[in-house]
Amino acid sequence: MSTVSTATQDTGYRDNVASHRIADSLRAAILEGSYRPGERIRQEDIAARSGASRIPVREALRMLAAEGLVTLVANSGAWVTRLTMAECTETYLIRERLEPLLLRISMPFLAEPVIGRLAELADAMERPGASVGEFLRADREFHLSSYAGAAQGETWHIIHRMWNTTQHYRREFAERAARDGLSVTHLEHRLLLDSLRRRDADDAERVLVTHIRRTRLELQKHPEIFAPPAS
Repeated sequence: MSTVSTATQDTGYRDNVASHRIADSLRAAILEGSYRPGERIRQEDIAARSGASRIPVREALRMLAAEGLVTLVANSGAWVTRLTMAECTETYLIRERLEPLLLRISMPFLAEPVIGRLAELADAMERPGASVGEFLRADREFHLSSYAGAAQGETWHIIHRMWNTTQHYRREFAERAARDGLSVTHLEHRLLLDSLRRRDADDAERVLVTHIRRTRLELQKHPEIFAPPAS
């Protein structure tokens, strides 16, 4: 193998490692709310902060676009994905139908240690003094872990992408709900956990539909959430 060929392979390997590292960092920042919906992500800034060239940055942004976290506009740039109220409502309506189906598929294959972890997450969400950020991290893991028994097919990927595109709006819901307490949300998590323990798919589906629908209806009361960011 020639020296040039080896050098090219080494560069490609480093770029691949860098792109995944950058994607991991950006993904965490977007999900944590460090970037807001509609906020521009400048490649040159990311490259400078990460000490990488723009090649792995562009690849990282493509990965995040495939996950629904970033919207790429040809010859323009990358922005954190933003939904209109109509788009968010439609996404929630789809989730109300698809997530109960995926939960039903997953349930027979959920191992007991996974259900035990769900109980720990339910406790974490109810912990006095838990921040909205801590609640959201536990809530995300709770629901996505409940689908862990299902194969990672088309339904699984659609739902994970929708969880990404609606992350910011769940944060808005949680911040508003936390002002009056999250007791109803906690109760729904406990009912869902009980259904999973009993392997009762019908009950689990009913609880999950109500759980998702309640968030949708609450978000629809707040059109200001969906306003474009100030320029």
